[in-house]
Amino acid sequence: MRLLFFILVLVLQEPVFCQDLNGIWRGSLTQEAGGCFPVYNLEIQVISTGTDIEGYAFDYYDKKRFVKHHFKGTYNAAHKKMIIREDQLLEVQIPHDCVVCTKTYELSFAKAADRDALTGTWTGIEADSKRVCPAGKITLYRESQPDFPTPFTDSAQQVNHKGLLKMKQRSTEIVQTLVLDSPTVKIDLYDNAEIDNDTVTIYLNNELLLYQQRLTNHALSISIKAVAGQEYELVMYADNLGSIPPNTALMTVSSGRDKFEVRLSASDKKNAAVRFRVRKKDN
Repeated sequence: MRLLFFILVLVLQEPVFCQDLNGIWRGSLTQEAGGCFPVYNLEIQVISTGTDIEGYAFDYYDKKRFVKHHFKGTYNAAHKKMIIREDQLLEVQIPHDCVVCTKTYELSFAKAADRDALTGTWTGIEADSKRVCPAGKITLYRESQPDFPTPFTDSAQQVNHKGLLKMKQRSTEIVQTLVLDSPTVKIDLYDNAEIDNDTVTIYLNNELLLYQQRLTNHALSISIKAVAGQEYELVMYADNLGSIPPNTALMTVSSGRDKFEVRLSASDKKNAAVRFRVRKKDN
């Protein structure tokens, strides 16, 4: 009995391995009576980091008749279940007598005939009237090539978006807000103290500028052509904490007659950010 109990405990305590959901998934989406078509094609392009999911969804009859949404969601690795919610309608190319449904997907991951599969159901509401759409089922398989290329299917952009998901999992502290003299802005980043292998990733308004760059006594330089009056937010994400936590940097900002020094400190829980704008000149 003791041996049997021990074996059961080992089985129950088997570790849960996180499934890589990144990439292209394509298959079918059915709709109950009352929809425009009984069966659609569906392609979702997924970027995932931890439990967070983001991407694009295309439901389409053919490549000329489609609807494109952006979505966000979560994945529970222990139960292999995913919930996706379409949050932005980006493009509509469908017959006039059809309506757009904003959908929520509830999907489960499984292996099907040696292929990765996502299966489940969807519900939704009409984008304009907010009336309930006829629901349906979803069956998707992992694919290597998209029917609809987007930034999420480009490897460089995947790095950008995965990094953004990681960045948004941490809080962001606004260290300083600057008003600058000139739209020509130069930013230099140095290790703030002893050089201890601090590595950082830098975003400007959610666009990747520097990826996993080591801070030293030699500047990491960024040149920006800013638009007067527009607000910018530069975020430093700590890829590591170096040998002496936290991850610290000295940032100098040069703009015309202005020069500022800002000390940034980031950790595995917090990003550091500087906001700035260029003052408008009187005509």
